[in-house]
Amino acid sequence: MAVNTDTGILIAQHTQGPHSVQCLLRPDKANRHGLITGATGTGKTITLQTLAEGFSQLGVPVFLADIKGDLTGISQPGALTDKLGKLLHERGFDAPAFQAYPVTLWDVFGEQGHPVRATVSDLGPLLLARMLKLNETQEGVLQLVFKIADDDGLLLLDMKDLRAMCQHVGDNAASYTTAYGNISAASIGAIQRGLMQVQTQGGDQFFGEPMLNIADFMQTDTRCGSTASGGGLGVINILAADKLMNAPRLYATFLLWLLSELFESLPEVGDLDKPKLVFFFDEAHLLFADAPKVLIERIELVVRLVRSKGVGVFFVTQNPLDIPDAVLAQLGNRVQHALRAFTPRDQKAVKAAADTMRANPGLDVATAITELGVGEALVSLLDEKGRPTPTERVFVLPPSSQIGPISAAQRQALMACSMVAGVYEKTVERASAFEALKGRTQARMAPADMPTDQAPALRGTAATVPAAPERGMLDGLGDLLGGGTRRTRASAGEQLLKSAASSIGREVGRQIIRGVLGSIFGGGRR
Repeated sequence: MAVNTDTGILIAQHTQGPHSVQCLLRPDKANRHGLITGATGTGKTITLQTLAEGFSQLGVPVFLADIKGDLTGISQPGALTDKLGKLLHERGFDAPAFQAYPVTLWDVFGEQGHPVRATVSDLGPLLLARMLKLNETQEGVLQLVFKIADDDGLLLLDMKDLRAMCQHVGDNAASYTTAYGNISAASIGAIQRGLMQVQTQGGDQFFGEPMLNIADFMQTDTRCGSTASGGGLGVINILAADKLMNAPRLYATFLLWLLSELFESLPEVGDLDKPKLVFFFDEAHLLFADAPKVLIERIELVVRLVRSKGVGVFFVTQNPLDIPDAVLAQLGNRVQHALRAFTPRDQKAVKAAADTMRANPGLDVATAITELGVGEALVSLLDEKGRPTPTERVFVLPPSSQIGPISAAQRQALMACSMVAGVYEKTVERASAFEALKGRTQARMAPADMPTDQAPALRGTAATVPAAPERGMLDGLGDLLGGGTRRTRASAGEQLLKSAASSIGREVGRQIIRGVLGSIFGGGRR
């Protein structure tokens, strides 16, 4: 694959006929985001793999979700098979320079990659309410639960913390009504049922500590080679999502949380020569399906503003109608694979896709969409002035890495030599809402004739988090978009100490933001 920091990533071309066409994605326009669409089996995965390789060669880290389990082949060099050789001959392509790319494997369940976790408090009530399928009233009660936890200095870190907090609020609803509003037992029950359902799907493994340090996504590595400028190849972070897709709301919520983490954690950098990270959001229709208007507005805001943080977001889905117009307008780079016009909705999708791509006088875009073969696409990318180029009918270049999944042994070898090996594998348990509420209950139930030398120790188990130091308004603005202060790279022990300290320090900021403005996704830091 031809990659140049000035001209861009060559992702597709057409060399036959009187005119040859090359489609290059400019690195300085990658943070204008993009869209990859097409029916099942038309070549979207190969396009995604080719793009990921190109960004890696530029030294740009990549995050992508492996829905079907076949993108891990990026970690191994490809080979010239008979099928590939025939395809290259038919399309007039040269054989790629086969190579492997640095890969870090991740898995919410910790089975096929390093565990990925977030705290309940960091996720926030808005995203959590969507994951639990709560209605507006139930979501309001969940927000009150978070508010009460903040006011009482109780940390919500994992699932048992939130369950204990909901039970506590439900049991003492009458005492909270005057200060916080009506809290119905039915709403508390709905929240608890939703939490139980998420837990049975394995979602409770996502909540807890150590929490993901977003800086671990933004690595380069020289072990698989180096870029033209001499730096390391961008690490391709692959999330094992085949099992996660059994809980589609958890999948969509998790990726949206990651995107908001990137927005909150990274500084403003404006337009760069190349992005700091490229984020591929596969099966993007799950993000917007049945999403309330307020959530779609938040997503639009993050997509629009994360560009200034140097992050490029590429949505991958079957149908362009899956993306709301407000978000679709932010996606400047387009790769359209074949769509089949079998139904009226399909015909509408074809027309919508054609209307959103720049016209080419020599190409009937609407007709071509239905005629494209596997690996063929209509491509319109941004030029040096940020204008969409005329749509071209081209063939996507084959990747230089292995097409298809790796073996279990290769997967284990990748995890063992990973840059983050051993950092996230062991969970951390520290005093939080569950322990504090349990201690309070034990203290109340302590016998009246308990020896005085034992009572203080028992009362100590009910201690809550110490009072948080005050923060300035500017310090609280980071919470508006999903969190608090930024984290830097640290050892596992340092991360634990910093996590404990920062959890206390952010309590006041979380109260201000949730109470007055509400964060962008209703969350705050731990």
